[in-house]
Amino acid sequence: MMLDSEKTAGVSLSFDAASVSYKGARSYQEDSVLCSFPIGQPLGFAVIADGIGGHVSGHIASALATTEVYCEIKMNEAALGLGALNIPATLQTAAIAANERIAAHAKTDDETHGMGSTLLTTVVKGDKLYWLSIGDSPLLLFRGGALRLLNKDHSMAPQIDMMVKMGSMTPEVARDHPDRNTLVSVVNGEEIAMIDCPTVPLTLQPDDVIIAASDGLQYLSNTTLANILMLAKDGRSVDIANALLGALMHQDDPEQDNTAFCVIKFGDQSQAPEERHAEDIPVLAVAEAPETPAPAAAPQAEAAPVDTTAEDREKKAYWYRGQKYYKD
Repeated sequence: MMLDSEKTAGVSLSFDAASVSYKGARSYQEDSVLCSFPIGQPLGFAVIADGIGGHVSGHIASALATTEVYCEIKMNEAALGLGALNIPATLQTAAIAANERIAAHAKTDDETHGMGSTLLTTVVKGDKLYWLSIGDSPLLLFRGGALRLLNKDHSMAPQIDMMVKMGSMTPEVARDHPDRNTLVSVVNGEEIAMIDCPTVPLTLQPDDVIIAASDGLQYLSNTTLANILMLAKDGRSVDIANALLGALMHQDDPEQDNTAFCVIKFGDQSQAPEERHAEDIPVLAVAEAPETPAPAAAPQAEAAPVDTTAEDREKKAYWYRGQKYYKD
């Protein structure tokens, strides 16, 4: 999907967007992505969901979450664009509706009991970026050669990394810690433990690149992501998306998770007062000149899936509220 520029609410904003869905080395796709950035409209948005539950229908949960949120925003698109509805409040209402939809489906199909999903929704209105996230799907900003994580990570990884900073755990132990990928908040039909939905939007700038993704994109290191974005930043969003997908395929990791992401690139716009500053958000990585050329753009055909053994699946198990989930 590729879209062009528009004018919104007195702010001249050019952008284009592209979305990707990649199965990776898994036998089936559990991640979902839906985007809407219509030309001439004051508002655009993307919804990403990463299913959990493995053979317990994680793909159904992610599909239900994305479609429910997409429809909720689409029904209110005109009012949101005009400012008649509050965007953060609408995003929270949509997330609750998605959670209820998953609960209702699980009640009618015993085989889907225990399924769940992460949820990441981004809304662009003029030069403002709003979001809601539940789980560990990253929302990334690339600005001035620096890569930043905008949303909160609802897994045990931040707590484990904090233990490293405090000196109570070594980096080596933290990297391979069995609880590192344990989710502490998901959309699974029960009470949602944590929701990240700032009431103050981020003000976008010319040449910003936003990436809303499932965590499969993070099989590329932060430094690799920053370097790829630096090399591809002068292209369109589809060029950036192809470069990222090409890097994942070139890496050919036998453990590669499902991946779904949306790339939004912003162009020149009129100056507007900032409400929230990206400079206040810690930098994940700074782009450096790579020693080797960037990987070629991804071919159209998907890489052949790699069989996952029962032992491998156990290594990727997620525990949430006493239940085990698989993201494969």
